[in-house]
Amino acid sequence: MHKYIMVGPQGSGKGTQAKLLCQSYDFVHISIGDIFRWNVAHHTKLAARIKRITDEGRLVPDEIVEEVVRRRLEDHDWNYGFVLDGFPRTRGQAEYLFENWNLDRVIYLNIPDDLVQERISFRARMGEGSGFTKRADDNAEALRVRLSEYHEKTRPLLRLYEERGMLITVPAARSIKEIHLDICTRLGLPISREQQETEWTAEAVMAK
Repeated sequence: MHKYIMVGPQGSGKGTQAKLLCQSYDFVHISIGDIFRWNVAHHTKLAARIKRITDEGRLVPDEIVEEVVRRRLEDHDWNYGFVLDGFPRTRGQAEYLFENWNLDRVIYLNIPDDLVQERISFRARMGEGSGFTKRADDNAEALRVRLSEYHEKTRPLLRLYEERGMLITVPAARSIKEIHLDICTRLGLPISREQQETEWTAEAVMAK
């Protein structure tokens, strides 16, 4: 059983890499963002709770995110493993995962902030075309704030993962294929000829 966490700032490609890893090895991609979006699209009770919170200008509390992840993991609908994307957010949530799910590795996509800004700026110009989703706050100032908050919250978690010998740091200022093959190699996963020969794009990966 393979149990991984994919970590990286917005624009690092973590969603693409998580999905590609799952496609290659039949793991289950557990994306918190995707779960929330599904609930909103289907007008569920969870979506109503989230809407009330965001309408008040508040962030979705960690306890709601933790509840969503716990329920999703308890489905046990994977045969070979899963890749968590967007969780944990706090040390307490990380400890919960360690205690209950016997995680294997944490994959950290390390990317310079200026490249993140360049990628998000491109995405904002593209809007919703070509597989990119534009956020209302995709502007330089808002992005600087988000990145600062991300680093502040993530730094202690990365130290925790490193202390436990679980952290794999992967340079993410490269092509999708190079990053994917590097991740697979560091995880000790077998690499197929298709993986070696295919040139992926983010749009093709996310469309599958």
